[in-house]
Amino acid sequence: MDMAYNLLYRLIQLTIKIVLKINGTLNVYGRENVPEKGGVIVASNHISYLDPPLVGAVLPRIATFMARKGLFEVPVLKWMITRAAFPVDRENPKPSSIKDAVRRLKRGEVLVLFPEGKRSETGDLQEAKRGVDVIAKMSKAAIVPTLLVGSDKALPSGAKWLKRAEISVVFGKPIYYNAQDDSYGPGGQMKDHVGSTIMHAIGELKKEYENSNM
Repeated sequence: MDMAYNLLYRLIQLTIKIVLKINGTLNVYGRENVPEKGGVIVASNHISYLDPPLVGAVLPRIATFMARKGLFEVPVLKWMITRAAFPVDRENPKPSSIKDAVRRLKRGEVLVLFPEGKRSETGDLQEAKRGVDVIAKMSKAAIVPTLLVGSDKALPSGAKWLKRAEISVVFGKPIYYNAQDDSYGPGGQMKDHVGSTIMHAIGELKKEYENSNM
């Protein structure tokens, strides 16, 4: 990525963080859990349209996003997100989208994705779509489970502007691919169900968050 884009990305990051802090509270935990180098999948729960820019704003590294293809059909949005995202049909991911994601990860990029595929209307965690399993297994990239709290209060469904809210982003410890048994994590627990185990990890972060003084 060129220097001008990097500078613009960091400026947008700063702007988003300032807006969210002025609008309420923005807490970020576990930034040190995001590996400094190499391909990384940042896998987060999804509760608001605010989630993609929120995660991008607080990550210590520049990220790429998998965005639903409909966003690329809106002229202004297409111009804004083309450099930072690539389109995907969340209901029927095409091989080209999967290959693009894997290629970016193998180049050492950070890829933000939402395994549930769509926003949770209730805030409860949903089942992961199959695509995350394929991307993880093909790329063998480190996976950082990520919990978002409060973004649904800051930008509820149907809202036209931000509402005051406390927002928290929690990055969990990375889960690494184990070449010895062709799986993620100790004991091969992610060999066949990467997506479900990611959601379980996010669920554990949620329990920890709710039971702690973060």
